[in-house]
Amino acid sequence: MTDFGDFVRERRENLRKKDRGFSLRKVAERIEVQPSYLSKVERGDVAPPSEATILRLADELEVDGDVLLALAGKVSTDLKEVIRRRPQLFAELIRGMRDLPDHAVLRLVREVRDGDW
Repeated sequence: MTDFGDFVRERRENLRKKDRGFSLRKVAERIEVQPSYLSKVERGDVAPPSEATILRLADELEVDGDVLLALAGKVSTDLKEVIRRRPQLFAELIRGMRDLPDHAVLRLVREVRDGDW
């Protein structure tokens, strides 16, 4: 999964240009992993970490946790639970939205979020 690792490394290094606190060693310490492990993740030498570690990393790198989980090929536990309750309906919904443009998906999200049911 080098896309995940590439994204993490690029984001961390961009933040490090402005703040030396984003060195590999310091970020690893804050997300509670070994620097060597984070280095391997960034290089794609190991699979992405657990959901909890990815969410700590997302918070640290100031990116959306769901985006980082998706890059890792994962889905958050709370979303899995929602899908498990109605798997057929959510599969149909997601597949139906596959080819929609972003503005159409955003409109649907806003309607669901703000709708009066």
